[in-house]
Parts: sequence; structure tokens; C-alpha cells
Amino acid sequence: MSEPLRIAVYGPESTGKTRLAEKLAAHFGAPLVAEYARELWDRQGALTLEDMLPVSREQARREDEAAATCHVLRDKPAGANSLVVCDTDALTTMLWSDLLYGTAPDELRRSAEQRCRNYALYLLLDIDVPFAPDPQRCFPDPADREKCMRVWRGALERRRLPCVEIRGNWAERERAAIAAVDEILGQH
Repeated sequence: MSEPLRIAVYGPESTGKTRLAEKLAAHFGAPLVAEYARELWDRQGALTLEDMLPVSREQARREDEAAATCHVLRDKPAGANSLVVCDTDALTTMLWSDLLYGTAPDELRRSAEQRCRNYALYLLLDIDVPFAPDPQRCFPDPADREKCMRVWRGALERRRLPCVEIRGNWAERERAAIAAVDEILGQH
């Protein structure tokens, strides 16, 4: 069986990544790899620099587990690609570590550089939706949101990673994301 295609739902905070990842997983009948950092924050409170590497390791473990078992979850012909929808990735963890703490552990950097090549597609969510306050969110100011968007987009561009920008209201975002994933599926 061929390796499943990994789709990363990616971008600055408060852009609807979790919502869109859930919609895509449901639409395609694909496993969803939820954001472990959010789960850990909910359990222990604010994260520190020391949490970044364990967060990245656990996220990677969960994603690899989903990829290894998703052929069981999908009813597809032999050899057909299936999907794994990821609500975040190691590159995001690295960017947050740099942004919040001014550094990232070397192992996290190496992992992020290696793992970012595993995705068939990054769906980069734009900041064109209202900011939704949440205790885990840091940058409600429009100028800060613009800066984060430049950082997230730049990380993809410098690495020449496959990306589609997703904009608009929630329904437009969902339609655009489904169309982008359908196109990737048609290429494999």
C-alpha cells in the first residue's frame, strides 16, 4: 500500500485551523491528528521552552501512528493514497518556540526541517477572519497578526514547500481546502 498523503493545516493563531482540520477529516473520512500543544496546555497551563521538544516529539509520534494505521480506517482500493489531516506540524512548533522564547532546541529544528518534507500539502490559513480571544493566544493586535502571517508564509516559501493559501469566510475556506486536497489526490 502507498504511503498516505499528509495534509498540514497551518498558519498563525486564530485562523480556524482546528475547525478546518476537523471538517477536512470528516469530509475525506481521514484520521485527524489534533494539536498536542493545546491538549498539554489545557492539562498543565502555560507551556515553556522546555515543553517545546516534548510537544514536537509527541505530535510526531501521533502523526506517524495515524499514518501507519490509516489504511485500516479507509476503504480504498489497493495502492490508492489515503490521507492524514494534521492540525499542526513540527515547523509550527519550531516557529512558536522562536517567536515566544527566542530559540528552539536543536533537535526540534532538525526534526522540523526533516518532517516538513513529509507533507503533500500545506494549507496556509490567512488572518482575514476576526481574532477569537483564547487564553492560549498571544497576538490579537492586527500588526502582530500580520507579522505572524509573514513568518508562517516565509517559512514555507524558504523551504519551497507545497502550499495553498486559504482565505475568506468559513464556508469559502472549507470549499477552497477541499478543492486543494482533491487536486492533490488527483495527482497521486
